[in-house]
Amino acid sequence: MKLEIKKNPPPAKTVYDVFQERGFIEKVTDEEKVPEILGKKVTCYIGFDPTASSFHVGNLVPIMALAHMQRHGHQPIALVGGGTGLVGDPSGKDEMRQILTYEEINKNAELQRKQFAQFLDFSEGHALLLNNADWLTKLNYIDFLRDIGVHFSVNRMLAAESVKIRLETGLSFIEFNYQLLQAYDFWYQFKHYNCLMQMGGSDQWGNIVAGIDLIRRLEGKQAYGITFPLIMTADGKKMGKTEKGAVWLDPQRTSPYEYYQFWINTDDRDVKRFLALFTFLPMEEVEEYGKLEGADIRKAKEILAFEATKIVHGEKEAEKAKNTSKGVFVIPHVKFYGEASQTTKPEEDSLPTTPIDKNKILEGIPAFKLFETAGLCASGSEARRLIEQGGAYINNKKVNKFDELIKQGDFDLNGTVLLRAGKKKFHRVKIDEKS
Repeated sequence: MKLEIKKNPPPAKTVYDVFQERGFIEKVTDEEKVPEILGKKVTCYIGFDPTASSFHVGNLVPIMALAHMQRHGHQPIALVGGGTGLVGDPSGKDEMRQILTYEEINKNAELQRKQFAQFLDFSEGHALLLNNADWLTKLNYIDFLRDIGVHFSVNRMLAAESVKIRLETGLSFIEFNYQLLQAYDFWYQFKHYNCLMQMGGSDQWGNIVAGIDLIRRLEGKQAYGITFPLIMTADGKKMGKTEKGAVWLDPQRTSPYEYYQFWINTDDRDVKRFLALFTFLPMEEVEEYGKLEGADIRKAKEILAFEATKIVHGEKEAEKAKNTSKGVFVIPHVKFYGEASQTTKPEEDSLPTTPIDKNKILEGIPAFKLFETAGLCASGSEARRLIEQGGAYINNKKVNKFDELIKQGDFDLNGTVLLRAGKKKFHRVKIDEKS
C-alpha cells in the first residue's frame, strides 16, 4: 500500500510578505525585527497632511498600506496632521508651504476623515483616526524645549537630507521645528496607544528615525519604521500628475468617470505594478494579468481601472464608469465612442460635464473656445493646435477649423454636445437654461 504523505499547508503570509511582493517597501529600520513583529498584532500609524480638502492618487500608497495592515489583523492609526499642518513639513519641498488658518486645517481634516472611511473600518477600535492638534496645540513651549528639545542634536538635524536640500533655498525656523513635532507624535502614540511602528514616504525617513530615537531616550524601548518608494510612472513622471493637475479622490474634483479613465490610460509597462499597489486582487491574479501583451493588455487595464475606482467610489460608480468608457451615446442619431454595440446601456451621467451660458450658444462660440471652456485644453492656443492637428471632435465629427462657430443646432434635444480630444478624452457641454 502506498503511503500517503500529508503536506503541511504553506505558512500564511504576513503583512510584511504582502508589502514586499506588492512593492510597498523601500527601507525598514530593522530588517530582522520588523518582519518578526509584523507576524504578531501591532499598532502602526501614518501621518497625513491636511493642507488639501481631498486626498489624491499620490496619497494612495500609504492609505493602501494601512488597509493591508488592517486586513492582516493589525490596528492602523490614520493620523491627521491638524497640528503639524499649522507648521508645514519641509520634506520634499523647494519652498515653504503656505501656512493655513486653524479653520482651514480643521475643515480639510474633517473632509479627509470621510475618505479614510472608504479604506478602513473604524468600528470597535479596528482602526483609529486621530488628529495631532489634540496634543500639539496644548504644548507649553518651555516645557517642550526642556523635555523634548534637549534630546535633539542640531548637527544631526542639519544632516537630514530634507533639511540639507532646503538650506540651499532657505529654511524657516518654524519648519526646522517640524522634525521635533513629528518625533513627539510617534512618542505620544507609543505612550498612549502602544504604537510600535510609523510608516511613510521615502522623504519621511529622517523624521521616522528621529521618533524612534526619542522613544528610546524617553522610554528605553524600541520602535520601528518602514518607508515606501516614490512611485514614478514608466515615462518618468510622478504618479498621479496629469496635464490637468492632480487626480483627486473627491468625486466633485475628479469624477468617477475621469478617475476610471486615469487608470485605464495607464502605460502598458506600469499595469502589473499598479495592480499590485492599488488593488486588493490576489497576487496570483496580478501575475497572470502581468503576462498579457499587445492588445490583450487592455483587459488588464480594464481590471485595474474597475478595481481602483471601486475602492474609492464604490462598485455602482465603478460599473457606471466602465459602461460609460465602453458605451454608446446617441446624440442626434450619431453613435458615439466605444467598443460596445447599440444595446449597451449608456451611463451618460458619469461623463464630466461643463455648463455653458445659453446666450453664448445663441451667438455661437468658436470651437477652440469651447474646448478650452470644457477644460479639454489648458488654453485657447492649445485648443487651436489640437484642432489644426486633427485631434478635435464634436459629436464624433472632426473639427476642421479652429474658429468654426458652434451654435444651438449642434446641441441635442437635451441641450448637450459631446467633445473629444484625441482618442480617449471625452467631455460633455450642456446649455445652462437658467443663464
